[in-house]
Amino acid sequence: MLDYVIKAGTIVDGTGSAPRQGDIGVRDGVIVQVGGTITESAAETIDADGAIVTPGWIDVHTHYDGQVSWDDVMDPSAGNGATTIVMGNCGVGFAPVRPGGEKSLIELMEGVEDIPGTALYEGIEWGQWESFPEYMNYIASRRYSLDIGAQVAHGALRYYVMGERGKENQDATPEDLREMSRLLTDALSAGAMGFSTSRTIGHRALDGSPVPGTFAPDTELSAIADAMARAGRGVFEMIPAGTVGKLEALGGERTTPEAELALMAGFSRQSGRKVTFTLVQSPDYAPDTWKRLLEMTVSANQSGAQLFPQVPSRPIGLASGLSGYHAFQRRPTYMKLASLSLADRAREMSKPEIKSAIMSENDVPVDQPGSMANMYRLFQTAAPFLYPLADPVDYEPDPSLMLGTRAATSGQDILSVLYDYLLEQDGAAMCALMGGANVHESQEVLRQMLVHPETVTGLSDAGAHVTLICDATMPTTQLTFWARDRHKGDRIPLEFLVAKQTARNADLYGLNDRGRLAVGLRADLNVIDFDNLRVSPPKAFHDLPAGGTRLIQPVSGYVATMVKGQVTRRNDADTGARPGSLVRG
Repeated sequence: MLDYVIKAGTIVDGTGSAPRQGDIGVRDGVIVQVGGTITESAAETIDADGAIVTPGWIDVHTHYDGQVSWDDVMDPSAGNGATTIVMGNCGVGFAPVRPGGEKSLIELMEGVEDIPGTALYEGIEWGQWESFPEYMNYIASRRYSLDIGAQVAHGALRYYVMGERGKENQDATPEDLREMSRLLTDALSAGAMGFSTSRTIGHRALDGSPVPGTFAPDTELSAIADAMARAGRGVFEMIPAGTVGKLEALGGERTTPEAELALMAGFSRQSGRKVTFTLVQSPDYAPDTWKRLLEMTVSANQSGAQLFPQVPSRPIGLASGLSGYHAFQRRPTYMKLASLSLADRAREMSKPEIKSAIMSENDVPVDQPGSMANMYRLFQTAAPFLYPLADPVDYEPDPSLMLGTRAATSGQDILSVLYDYLLEQDGAAMCALMGGANVHESQEVLRQMLVHPETVTGLSDAGAHVTLICDATMPTTQLTFWARDRHKGDRIPLEFLVAKQTARNADLYGLNDRGRLAVGLRADLNVIDFDNLRVSPPKAFHDLPAGGTRLIQPVSGYVATMVKGQVTRRNDADTGARPGSLVRG
């Protein structure tokens, strides 16, 4: 007898092949039949008529490094069909860590990834590990709704070995390099999925200091490459300098995107390992710089490198609302109201005298230069380019919908228009920056990146930027927008998108037992009501440790998600099944 038969679905198997009708059989956590009509009896039959059946999504860019300690559901990824995630990206993480050394790692994570320090202090079981292998063993002792892979973060490794010298980005000594190499080799040999580093000065701890390793000289990167070569395993993940612009206000990046790509190609050849890196259309550079970087990638790969540019499936959106960051959060009168419930706050702010006071006041500076609380400045200057978020969210809205257009039409000041908008829906209204004024142009660039044969999809940042970015829904919007709803340009075939975020990502990290619907592979899969798949605007949930708030986009349309042959979600609800654990490289 089978455990499950998934009946009469449209099978999109992750290989890029055309969808086909048929059944899928599952027994003992493994797929035993794909296609055709299954007549063997099963303990449960899942009706997939009218739905698509895909492999589970493999999200390779997440930041659940702390959440694994207090949560076993792993939302928002679990609710978006992810069955395997990889964390420890961007050079930040929580192992190795010396006893009492957690403060610096927390302040680094809070500054770079906008995860509340209060949640990290209270929610993480500090003291349960010191080394990276011990951290992995801790994760392996727990059970989750999905599988979790962990990477060694440069910032944590450097701080562990060098202490304050590492934090201050001083050059490593030969002894430092030997110790970092030894620890990295040990971690990779124990199953770490890879090593990550950040080289952009835009990634900063709360005190404004760049991530340890940002300015690592060639000797340090060479030592890391040699360590990975000796281990013979692991992916090198990097955020290159220039990813978010030249950042001249912060002192300016020290190198160029082209030089960074050459560095990564050399690292890949020396280490013999795959390198994945963030590729977006960066401001401050020529508009076609991304094309040049892809051309350089092709050339490098033809000469022995293994480079995998990692691209998003929609413009990285910065959300704004009273439940998160907004233009008025540092006005003294607002700060007095901030502790009120959302509805009460909106009610008070609707009073003319309160609005007048807030609009006339100067902002109170944020004490910590690296805190995301400084985003209020961006939302003030970029207010004309904010788009209201409808339900479902339109990821290619018409420019006429921008708040700047609303202000021009009404003759009102843009900040006054923004203020009034934030009070809509009893204060729950959300708006967002969507990659610039011309969203269509941004989406066209992303389409070309997505279909490029050298790229992989990622950059969801799931688990991070909890009140600013909700891109954990990228795996879902990749389907709804690109395969179904886009109306201002070319779409992308469903089978291509599925393969891109399943088999392609599995192959990147050597996860050979998943990523495709094939006999003998793990039964990690999604049954999706594709016609009715829907992504709504962000909503505030106050469910982090210490009562912290996070914004999550509700998603509907996942009929079932299965991990290792167990149904973990049914009709968009968690079932309580916890078949997931640590996955070792």
